[in-house]
Amino acid sequence: MSNVSPELKSQLAAAADHLQRVRTEMGKVIVGQRELIDRLLVGLVARGHILLEGLPGLAKTASVSALARATHCVFSRIQFTPDLLPGDITGTLIYDPLKGTYSTRQGPIFANLVLADEINRAPSKVQSALLEAMQERQVTIGDRTWPLPEPFLVLATQNPIEQEGTYPLPEAQMDRFMLKVIVGYPTAVEELVILDRMASTRPSFALNAVVSPEELVGYQDLVNQVHVDPLLRDYIVRLVIASREAAAGTGVAPELKRLIRFGASPRATINLTLAARACALLEGRPHVTPDDVKRIAPDVMRHRLLLTYEAEAEEVTTEGIVQTLLGKVKVP
Repeated sequence: MSNVSPELKSQLAAAADHLQRVRTEMGKVIVGQRELIDRLLVGLVARGHILLEGLPGLAKTASVSALARATHCVFSRIQFTPDLLPGDITGTLIYDPLKGTYSTRQGPIFANLVLADEINRAPSKVQSALLEAMQERQVTIGDRTWPLPEPFLVLATQNPIEQEGTYPLPEAQMDRFMLKVIVGYPTAVEELVILDRMASTRPSFALNAVVSPEELVGYQDLVNQVHVDPLLRDYIVRLVIASREAAAGTGVAPELKRLIRFGASPRATINLTLAARACALLEGRPHVTPDDVKRIAPDVMRHRLLLTYEAEAEEVTTEGIVQTLLGKVKVP
């Protein structure tokens, strides 16, 4: 990579420094959860939406709120409930009887960072209202289409253990999330720090907004200049195709046939490349390494593999299957 221009190196170093400052600001509120914070930044600079899954009280909502406060981004939180309507998200037309005209009232989707809290508590009709916004980055209200602000990122949360009163996300919508991040418990040391910080009737934290939306859009463009070697491109494609071949009982892991119904879609290939580039940018590197791909692959692929009933009965996870594929596919 000796042919990388000094200007690009300087831009990548500046981007990595600014994003590290965002990490530092978020760390004033969020204890531990380094991987979660990194994945939020990856999604933000790679223009990919994120699904956060974890038990209540693990700082999913607080992390998204802290990210908004550490930037100058407009933040919007939508609490999904069974009685929510699509117009409650996208907006609606308001009729003025005095003037005899309609005016548009934009919904909370018109923000830079949109938190869809407990997304699986709303029926599919409401969940699908996010599809156009997530995919096309625009919203149609009446006969007019409105572009969404840039940057635009949907961060959805869901509780994995509650089934009553929930509506599981269909595979088509799950596939539109670049990453599915599993949020785990803190360590004992981290929880003690949480106790010291939060055991107050009025905990407050002053966060400085250290990055502007315009700078974030610039970093999104900068991601495209991070180099991916042809051998790494081939590795990414082979990794994704290996999941499909395993479902057919062929390829490098035919023993997984009884566990996988369907492999990952081409969106996995695209998002794995973009997310790996974003990982490199966060470290100020002008090129992607195999470690970038291997580190982000579980978050990109875990929600794109459909398991068989046999796998579910044996409590096999997509996480384990992805790790098996990573061990089987030859690294360049």
